[in-house]
Amino acid sequence: MPPTASSSSSGSQPINVKLLLIGNSSVGKSSLLLRFSDEQWLPEDESSATIGVDFRVHKMEVKGKKVKLSIWDTAGQERFRTITSSYYRGAQGIILVYDVANRETFEALPRWYSELETYVSESVVKILVGNKEYSRQVPTAEGEKFAQKMNSLFVEASAKTAVGVKEVFQELVERILDTPELWDPKSKGQGHTTAHGNGGVPGGVQVVGLSDDPQEQGGGCSC
Repeated sequence: MPPTASSSSSGSQPINVKLLLIGNSSVGKSSLLLRFSDEQWLPEDESSATIGVDFRVHKMEVKGKKVKLSIWDTAGQERFRTITSSYYRGAQGIILVYDVANRETFEALPRWYSELETYVSESVVKILVGNKEYSRQVPTAEGEKFAQKMNSLFVEASAKTAVGVKEVFQELVERILDTPELWDPKSKGQGHTTAHGNGGVPGGVQVVGLSDDPQEQGGGCSC
């Protein structure tokens, strides 16, 4: 059974969920995260590429439950792959992003899904996100068809206008809470409790309860 906020001794501590953003460089992963967490958007000429991994914490309510999201935004450049691969462990949800205006980023998705087969279990929830809104090269129907083939949720969103951004995280977390396998400590390959999210593997999170996370105070960079 998925944990509930009332399962903690105080009855008010949130459920911790770890999410990972992946996809090619410059598809708008950081922009989506910035729009969702801070309700801000930076023009491309003012933003910079993520170096390694960025981290943000966001609290929300889903289906009447308090949820604390630990969101890890990974760099898309190949030279950072050895750094970011370790952050897959413990993730319950994966957000795969492509740029609807750049077919090359869409055609790179099979490689990203292949990487997921290596690093995460089949029960981990995935959502495919088509980002941006101009000079479209990838039709919506094509994105939907591929997501269905890969057993993934699908949303088109725009970090610039905020359309669909909240829905990406809302739908993903709802499905995570409805996936019992992700909350079974005996599940093979799942080890969500790692010293309250401050130890063990990079990005480890505690399944139930909330500890003081020093990274939460900083909030991560806004790149």
